[in-house]
Amino acid sequence: MKKRFHFLILLLLCSLIGNPVIMMGQPQVNPSPPQTTTGKPNIIVILTDDQGWGDLSIQGNTNLETPNIDSIAREGATLENFYVCQVCAPTRAEFLTGRYYPRTGVSGVSRGQGRMNPDETTIADVFKANGYTTGAFGKWHNGTQSPYHPNDRGFDEFYGFTSGHWGHYFSPPLDHNGKKVRGNGYVVDDFTDHALAFIEINKDKPFFCYVPYNTPHSPMMVSDRFYRKFENVDPLMRHRDPKRENIMMTRAALAMCENIDWNVGRILKKLDNLKLSENTILLYFSDNGPNSYRWNGGMKGRKGSIDEGGLRSPFFIRWPGHIQAGMRIPQLTGAIDLLPTLTELASVEFKVNKPLDGLSFGSLFRKEPKKWKQRHLFAIKNQQVSVRTQRFRLDSTGKLFDIEHDRGQQLDVSQEHPVLTEQLRNAASDHNLQMQKDFAAYKVRPFTVGYKKSTTLPARDGVEHGSIQRSARAPNNSFFTHWTNSEDSITWDVDVAQDGDYQAIVYYTCASGNEEAVIQFSMENGNSVQTEVTDVFDPPLYDKSKERVENSHYFVKDFNPLKLGTLQLNKGRGSLRLSAPILKGPEAIDVHSIELIRR
Repeated sequence: MKKRFHFLILLLLCSLIGNPVIMMGQPQVNPSPPQTTTGKPNIIVILTDDQGWGDLSIQGNTNLETPNIDSIAREGATLENFYVCQVCAPTRAEFLTGRYYPRTGVSGVSRGQGRMNPDETTIADVFKANGYTTGAFGKWHNGTQSPYHPNDRGFDEFYGFTSGHWGHYFSPPLDHNGKKVRGNGYVVDDFTDHALAFIEINKDKPFFCYVPYNTPHSPMMVSDRFYRKFENVDPLMRHRDPKRENIMMTRAALAMCENIDWNVGRILKKLDNLKLSENTILLYFSDNGPNSYRWNGGMKGRKGSIDEGGLRSPFFIRWPGHIQAGMRIPQLTGAIDLLPTLTELASVEFKVNKPLDGLSFGSLFRKEPKKWKQRHLFAIKNQQVSVRTQRFRLDSTGKLFDIEHDRGQQLDVSQEHPVLTEQLRNAASDHNLQMQKDFAAYKVRPFTVGYKKSTTLPARDGVEHGSIQRSARAPNNSFFTHWTNSEDSITWDVDVAQDGDYQAIVYYTCASGNEEAVIQFSMENGNSVQTEVTDVFDPPLYDKSKERVENSHYFVKDFNPLKLGTLQLNKGRGSLRLSAPILKGPEAIDVHSIELIRR
């Protein structure tokens, strides 16, 4: 046993010592020392959507049980002060690039604001360049059309959806490597099935497996198997202001979190069965605070807030034999640190063409805190900035809170620390000026067409004119409806990559009595094509019986393709317009998307 212990210590030292601290402001190179006898470690990143810091039993929440996720913390390390962004797409961009999200072209979550610039180097690019097979299974939210699609960003395999949220969670339409497919069962279970298959196929070579689950984001859909336990529960642990809590939302979120835990358990079991656990770095975190007011450790704020409750995320990382079980790391860390940290831990070489904002926290696993420098972490929402130091948070109004003693941000201590407060206010102002320049640079961007053979322009990216309306408040996963006038139209601002002929297909529904409408598709200052709608296609909305909250605004149905003709497009920017010059019934068609196929 002593010999084995010494051997494991030797492996740990060989794999973790010798990587330089990553310096900001210049392209990065992380030299790769000799590999251990176990070869390159596999990487599995599990990212949940709208799961708060408190939505786990290991955080002390007795409302639910999450034994599998808890086991990652017990068998690995917990980062006690790990921070992300206030909403989904920004956190994903920071994880993927190691850079503050405004630098990457991301500015929000809808209407193309989640697109990450094509010239950014992603963590998948880095691991793929070092011989890893890469896969992503779930919610992408950093761009739909090529060159923003995950298959263009370093991922060999993608199965999921690229939008900000999805309107239905049971066998919905999905994307598999750019192809339209139909899901199989509950989406989180389905994403896990594909991740498990990916792990099985690549068990004999290093892989990077990104599993961005899309729950407990709304719609609050979950199967009876998980909801039954919570259906009539009055949660014992409540939000710090109980009057603000929607109990139906809490019940559904708890059920969805237990479903996540069950699926995490499936991944852990697969690693054990394949004898991959010892050579796999597995980490778990969430993209922002909880999506409703529910128990979250008494912190202020929820999703969308740049206070503690909106930004602090659970973070657990496990690597048996390399990261000590049960470690608790108090140092200030964030999503921007994951690219440099994982590349250091895996001893892979990487180069990026832009400076990183993140730092590797690998030294903290080696218990070398002196190598970790004190730092500020910034959060920005529009023009509001919040700054976190190791001890304090300056909020967006300029108040200062001692987070070590006041995690709930109850007592403003700015008058007790006037010098620090002024320093942090100046730092926040400087950061805001830098980030506003980036926001301005990417404020108006067309949607790309023709970078690959097929391009989809969803309703999300279009603009409605006249009486046309969206099916939902949020553009993500909406469709256009209420097309009642021949002067109505829908436009898409596009940038065409290549001259050529493009077959245009509209995905539509048409109620009986509305057939014989003439649909025209044209390019601004260019040619046009048109066709008559001959087939009625009026399917029902998807069943919402598993939606666990009232007044859901999510509406999903199937759509059929209708060939509009072949349109000649010239390279460059322009406006595509879908119109209906002739209506024979009270309405034209409902529109889900346009597909353009380069001939």
